[in-house]
Amino acid sequence: MKKHLLYKFCPLAVLLIAAGFTPAFSQTDKASSGVVEIANYQGANRAQRLIAGAKKERGLLLYTNIAATDIEKITPDFTRRYGVKLNVWKAGPDKILQRILREAKANRFEFDAVHISTPEMEALHRENLLQAVQSPHLNDLVPEAIPPHKDWAASFLSVWVQAYNTNQVKKEDLPKTYDDLLDPKWKGKLGIEAKNQEWFYTVVKDMGEEKGLKFFRDLVATNGLSVRSGTALLNNLVISGEIELALTVYNFMPEQAKQKGAAIDWFAIEPAIARGNAVGVSRKPPHPFAAVLFYDYMISDAQKLLVALHHVPTNKKVESPLKNIRIKLVDPAVVLDEAEKSTRLYQEIVLRPSK
Repeated sequence: MKKHLLYKFCPLAVLLIAAGFTPAFSQTDKASSGVVEIANYQGANRAQRLIAGAKKERGLLLYTNIAATDIEKITPDFTRRYGVKLNVWKAGPDKILQRILREAKANRFEFDAVHISTPEMEALHRENLLQAVQSPHLNDLVPEAIPPHKDWAASFLSVWVQAYNTNQVKKEDLPKTYDDLLDPKWKGKLGIEAKNQEWFYTVVKDMGEEKGLKFFRDLVATNGLSVRSGTALLNNLVISGEIELALTVYNFMPEQAKQKGAAIDWFAIEPAIARGNAVGVSRKPPHPFAAVLFYDYMISDAQKLLVALHHVPTNKKVESPLKNIRIKLVDPAVVLDEAEKSTRLYQEIVLRPSK
């Protein structure tokens, strides 16, 4: 049996290989006819039909790693709009992948919808565990939000920006390009997150691999990078002043802290690198109407709420808080196909550079 690309991508999957785990849901398995018909329905009464069916199902189960503070807003909004209960199982992306694979192996399909970042969603697509949805709302999304197979759609972007302590760094002194970070004035002042190989490798690819790798080697050798585990921790260390300038925090984190009066602000060296966060429907959902309804909700009615939570929407009808910033999306296929290489380079150059 072939070695699934997901195993290279997901660290937890290494444990599954050791345990002799292989997915049971093969490419020849068919989704239930009910969800296919529901997902592909294009009639003018699509929304009414989905809501009526979802109310009869009385709810759905969502697997997600969306921040708890955001889920606390999304859950009641969904229920208020449609009269359908949204049940949530929240965990990290690796744990969600592990759980879905284990359920598939046991021929148990408990989740209805899933919302995680696009590389993990692409892995689920490759394992044939998602149902393509022909939603009319896809026409309103930016093209980059929709993969050709349509097994998932990005509902918002997590954009990595640079954050700085406003008591220690003057706005006029901020770097305008990546090369500006090589200035000796930034020595000992820069921080980065420990698992940001996606950001790192996308920047490298955008610069041109040879030039990009040389830039990061020079940056580490010249000014050093303080590596911290967790984007939220990195953001808090900027607020406290322990790190003056962080290279990789999500745009909503410093913005939320700034609005609460913290000594932090953010800017973006362009192109700002972003990872999509996507919604998908199970191939065999226990509640197919509710699952497809939630899918449609996340790329339509939920978009203004996501903006209010300082996320970057993918729906072109909703104004983006980063509308004037050039953004480059992480390619989820590259993340999967070149995971071993990008992780190795990040470890060698950033995490454990040779002296």
